[in-house]
Amino acid sequence: MRAENNLIAFIIAIREFLEGIKDIHIESFLADWPPANCITRSVLPHGLPVLSWLPAAVKAAGKNTEGIVKMLAALVNHIAWGQTYSAQDFGVGFLEKYGWTELIGLRGPIASDSIACGFLFLGPQIEYPRHRHEAEEVYVPLTAQTLWQRSHHDWAYRAPGLPIYHAPWMPHAMRTETVPLLALYLWRGGNLVQKALIE
Repeated sequence: MRAENNLIAFIIAIREFLEGIKDIHIESFLADWPPANCITRSVLPHGLPVLSWLPAAVKAAGKNTEGIVKMLAALVNHIAWGQTYSAQDFGVGFLEKYGWTELIGLRGPIASDSIACGFLFLGPQIEYPRHRHEAEEVYVPLTAQTLWQRSHHDWAYRAPGLPIYHAPWMPHAMRTETVPLLALYLWRGGNLVQKALIE
């Protein structure tokens, strides 16, 4: 029960963190945010190899994002981490440095068919290739030193806490360097469990 209460407190803290960003896209997602005062679905905890880089992610968090990162680190063994891709998609090496967890949505402990919210985690020295999906998306990087690409623009660094919006079907990619990427994500519209199309 304590772990469940901590998870609820974490989800409430995520909403407060997002409200503090003052971004028009985030505000529209928050309009669909479900009540987070109780767990509505049982999800068994599951770990992944990428979590070995979580201590490095805590060190790479920005001053404005370290609270959320530390809360996630404290709960890491009580949540389910998954992977959308297989070794046939990008190889075994990619799977060792890739994972996500959903807290709100069709798979998370807080049920919603309107939005999905969770965390993407990539280890160092890895590229998440250009991909696109029907859902519109907001990423909020929580760690520094990751390169992001939107549509056909050049690669660019994004500061922790600075949101990145992807319209439906907009191609995008991420590339880590010496530190891992931990990013909060929001999805809305279309198939909330869709496997992205790789370009």
